[in-house]
Amino acid sequence: MTAERRIPVTQPFMPPLDEYVPLLSAIWDSKMLTNGGAFHEELERELRDRLGVDHLSLFTNGTIALVTALQALEIKGEVITTPYSFAATVHSLWWNGIKPIFVDIDSNTCNLDPARIEAAITPRTSAILAVHCYGNPCDVDAIQRVADVRGLRVIYDAAHAFNVKYRGSTILNYGDLAVLSFHATKVFTTFEGGAVISHAPAMKKRVDQLKNFGFVDETTIVAPGINGKMSEVQAAFGLLQLRYIDRAVIARGHLDARYRTELEAVPGVVPLPLNPLATPNFGYFPILVDDRYPLSRDELYDALKRHGILSRRYFYPLLSNLPMYEGIPSAAVSNLPIANEVAGKVLCLPLYPDLTTEDQDRIIDIVRGR
Repeated sequence: MTAERRIPVTQPFMPPLDEYVPLLSAIWDSKMLTNGGAFHEELERELRDRLGVDHLSLFTNGTIALVTALQALEIKGEVITTPYSFAATVHSLWWNGIKPIFVDIDSNTCNLDPARIEAAITPRTSAILAVHCYGNPCDVDAIQRVADVRGLRVIYDAAHAFNVKYRGSTILNYGDLAVLSFHATKVFTTFEGGAVISHAPAMKKRVDQLKNFGFVDETTIVAPGINGKMSEVQAAFGLLQLRYIDRAVIARGHLDARYRTELEAVPGVVPLPLNPLATPNFGYFPILVDDRYPLSRDELYDALKRHGILSRRYFYPLLSNLPMYEGIPSAAVSNLPIANEVAGKVLCLPLYPDLTTEDQDRIIDIVRGR
């Protein structure tokens, strides 16, 4: 592979081009481009059945889905959350006028550490916003126990957790609401897109109203909603993706296993472990680069980049270290030692369904220092 050829961190597993044309023609002929058209309704049904959830509401992207989920539950005051996530997690709190309270993570899972939540609760705390990081399930039972005792809502940012199961059933049925992302870098994609998973008809109705400006009918608006509707083009693309998703996840699993085997003997390169109680979707392949490795994490990142290979320091910087949040007392480095340590070591290696053995060998050889 030459230096000019670039390997992206991830890419969708694309259906052939000729499969798009009939769907696009059908959308054009129907004159229904958005507002709950036929493809939108079909995708909701197929995703609901595939994922094993009772109620699913499609959104134009995962960030608006998060913002709306918090609105639907009327969350206010303070919310306990993780510093180790994508910016959308904490930005969704800011857009709702909610103060994030950062709690440290577990070093093995990179998820919010339930043992640290209790100490962070104040009279203003109303909810816990946790992230299934890299699709690795949170300790949902422990988090729910804390929430039940303290009367808190639980929202899961499940952006990475499409089709992930925990103890044999979907991870999406935990918490009051769960939010998916269907961004182009995700295992399942609609270009941009997302969804809110709810557990009761009344909550789905509220979520659906909020994502459509609060409309009930043509002349009745019952809430200050937002425009979060998924278009027919996005929905049609998602329906095509579903035809290939099983094959894509299997391919990702083979690549994950091969990385683990080939990098096992490299001192200082530590792949994050898979949860034995979970069925993963192999969306990411994060490694931690520690002091035994001859290069720093950033030096390895640069070495890969020089060969046209785009890895990602995911998640770095921490949300708690961003300028708009670093002044919050809970953002102090002393309060988040594990998250700060992991953020300085983590590197996600390229992982996508049609990554070839040849290209994966190039990545492995560079990590090995060859």
